[in-house]
Amino acid sequence: MKENYLTKAKATTIKNEMAGLFKRPQLEFPCHSFALLVLDMQEFFANPDSHAYIPSFNAIVPEISTLIQAFEKNNLPVIFTKHINTEENAGLMGTWWRDIIKEDSIINDFNTSGHVVIEKSQYDAFYNTELENILNSLNIKNLVITGVMTHLCCETTARSAFVRGFNSFFVIDGTATYNERFHRNTVYNLSHGFSVPIMAEELLS
Repeated sequence: MKENYLTKAKATTIKNEMAGLFKRPQLEFPCHSFALLVLDMQEFFANPDSHAYIPSFNAIVPEISTLIQAFEKNNLPVIFTKHINTEENAGLMGTWWRDIIKEDSIINDFNTSGHVVIEKSQYDAFYNTELENILNSLNIKNLVITGVMTHLCCETTARSAFVRGFNSFFVIDGTATYNERFHRNTVYNLSHGFSVPIMAEELLS
């Protein structure tokens, strides 16, 4: 089920397969209306000894780091999420998975100081958090979505952003999950009416 699948070439192939399949909005939005969302880049998913280890986790760290630097340089918001559960708020997370994440930290590759860090308890980063209020207070209309897992937290958050009126741009080489099939299916599905699939270098250009 798990595989180290994500390379720049693989992400480009997925991107090219989506091109022309569906109508997508153009990147014609004011730069100041963008925020970068970095979902759950935590030790729980980076540690090979964890049952939730994502083999392609390290492949997306450089792309996300480059995006963070670009957003910081342009004084654009960078928002991190950290998935933490209690027995009370886990809900079905506690039923579906072997255990819940009660304590964990964002990997040391990312310096979160000066940035917003939101704790969430479900796949959806908007659910029972201040994310929507924060975005509205900053007049953000466009979300760039990165992090893990592609087909769970990233996909659910992209769909939730859509119903709340936020455009989202789903970074193919800046998201990762357990295997290529999950990743490819998410990008394909989201590109049909929810989110714009994009490579990190497209945003940087």
